[in-house]
Amino acid sequence: MAMRRTVVVPDLQVPLHDSVSVNNVISFIKAYRPDSVLTLGDEADFTEIGRWSEGKPGWYEQTLAENRDMTVDILWRLGEYAKEQHMIRSNHTDRLFNVIMNKIPAFMSLPELKFEKFMKLDELGITYHKKPYAVAKGLIAVHGDEGSVKPTPGLTALESARRAGISTICGHTHRAGFSQFSESSGGKISRILRGYEGGHLMETRMATYTRGQMNWQQAFIIVEEDAKGSQVSIINLEKDGTFVVHGRRYGRPR
Repeated sequence: MAMRRTVVVPDLQVPLHDSVSVNNVISFIKAYRPDSVLTLGDEADFTEIGRWSEGKPGWYEQTLAENRDMTVDILWRLGEYAKEQHMIRSNHTDRLFNVIMNKIPAFMSLPELKFEKFMKLDELGITYHKKPYAVAKGLIAVHGDEGSVKPTPGLTALESARRAGISTICGHTHRAGFSQFSESSGGKISRILRGYEGGHLMETRMATYTRGQMNWQQAFIIVEEDAKGSQVSIINLEKDGTFVVHGRRYGRPR
């Protein structure tokens, strides 16, 4: 088996994304030419239709189409130099379905308002996964909102891995971290479960709901798989938006 390489991109939450960091990851993907790009959900923030905006000025803003198009453009640029592209369902992207179902359920019959159609995923060549996606043998990806969120990086993903019985990558927490759990008997290890959290690529100053305080880290993930197994690497971004992969620094500093 030839080495299969996947770049895993965490929460963007366009238009609240960090354009410098996002552009640096896109430039890296262009140079790296992975087999696959996977986004972990929350590609769009959908601020205008979130339940926290209802009844407030943001509920009436006419920016949904503009922000959707911005998200589509970033998704196209992320996947332009990969052989395939995948996307995981998430709580923010579920907002489109939720607001239609709760406010105007008759609109559910309109095909153009189906999430995949609305986000132009067919045109982009993106495969959308509503259930856990097998990134590599013995490794799945989920968004991370399926269970409780832990305050320590890596533990939300590890809990998900223990619940599913398979090593797991997740987003959602905006934290970058890794944790693992081994099962053994008689001195022999029978199974190791690993949990990886991919961080985020948001502009934290735009996340006003945190009131300026958060335990978040900018990062993304690379998965390299061959016949013997897979290696998962969390690539942490510096505050200037640059990062190191395989001994080389990538990106333009802000």
